[in-house]
Amino acid sequence: MMKMATTQELTLERDVSRAIELLKGLQRSGEVPTQKLIALQKVLESDFFNAVREVYEHVYETVDIQGNPEVRANATAKATVAAFAASEGHAHPRVVELPKTDEGLGFNVMGGKEQNSPIYISRIIPGGVADRHGGLKRGDQLLSVNGVVS
Repeated sequence: MMKMATTQELTLERDVSRAIELLKGLQRSGEVPTQKLIALQKVLESDFFNAVREVYEHVYETVDIQGNPEVRANATAKATVAAFAASEGHAHPRVVELPKTDEGLGFNVMGGKEQNSPIYISRIIPGGVADRHGGLKRGDQLLSVNGVVS
C-alpha cells in the first residue's frame, strides 16, 4: 500500500468547529471548569474572531511566500496583525513617549529575535501607563525603544 502526502486547503473554519466540539466534550466530562470552557467557546464563536479568521485565510491565499507551511503560516499571522493595526488607524510609524515608573510601562509584547519575528504589543494592561496614555494599541509593532532598533 502506498501512502501519499497531500496538502489540504487551509480551512480554519473546520478547525474552529472541531475545537468547539472538543470543548463541548470537555464540558460533558467535567475535567475542566465549565466557565473557562464557555468563555473560550464564546471567543471562538465571536464576530471579531471570525473577522480575524477571514482576514487570515484571505492573506494566506494571496501571500507569495515560498517555503514550508509553517513559514507561510507565520508570515500570514504577521500580515494579519499588521492589517488589523492598519485598520485601527495605525498604519504609519509614530513616536509614543511613556513615562518610566515603578509600575512598568503597562503592556506586554510578543515576538523578538529569539522567535525571528518583529516585536508586537500583545496586551495593554488595563489601568497601566500605556492604557492611561492611550497612544498604543494591541497589535502595534515596536520599531525602536529609546533609540535602539528592535
